[in-house]
Amino acid sequence: MAIFPIHTIESAPEAGKPLLETSLKNNGRIPGLHGTMADAPPLLAAYNFAHQQFMATTLTDEEKTVVWQTINVENSCHYCVPAHTGIAKMMKIDDAITEALRNETPLPTAKLEALRTFTLAMIRDRGFVADADTQAFLDAGFTETNILEIILGAAQKLMSNYTNHFAKTPVDQVFQKFAWEKKSTIAAE
Repeated sequence: MAIFPIHTIESAPEAGKPLLETSLKNNGRIPGLHGTMADAPPLLAAYNFAHQQFMATTLTDEEKTVVWQTINVENSCHYCVPAHTGIAKMMKIDDAITEALRNETPLPTAKLEALRTFTLAMIRDRGFVADADTQAFLDAGFTETNILEIILGAAQKLMSNYTNHFAKTPVDQVFQKFAWEKKSTIAAE
């Protein structure tokens, strides 16, 4: 089994040090994900850039949360679901949305549910979404631009979810109160 280090500014490769300094400045701490990704500085740089760009999309904060958490839950990311639960609280997202995403229960609006359904189709079908499913997404009030923005969000989440799967990144202390396990995983035990 591979063992992935969680770097500090001092232990990170030279190219990772300034990235972790930025993480510390922006977050008041170095998230475990960032410390892990710092072992491959281009990965952390790409992840940070993808995050900045996804934040600049036309999607609302609620919609961004739906994209992130839908993918996190689908990919069973033990680290990202609690982290994005805390992030959603900081973004003042309604707890009903967060709980519906975490528990895979219906979202409070048809439009948000259409976003989750389309995001799941994109992930599960690897971008080969049926025309009828794409049309249903557009009919719910979304646009072709939103499709491209979801692709960006999915790319960001692929980097973080897969890193956490391999590294088994411990959930940051600040997010431990939001610990999560996928329902199907719990039912199988």
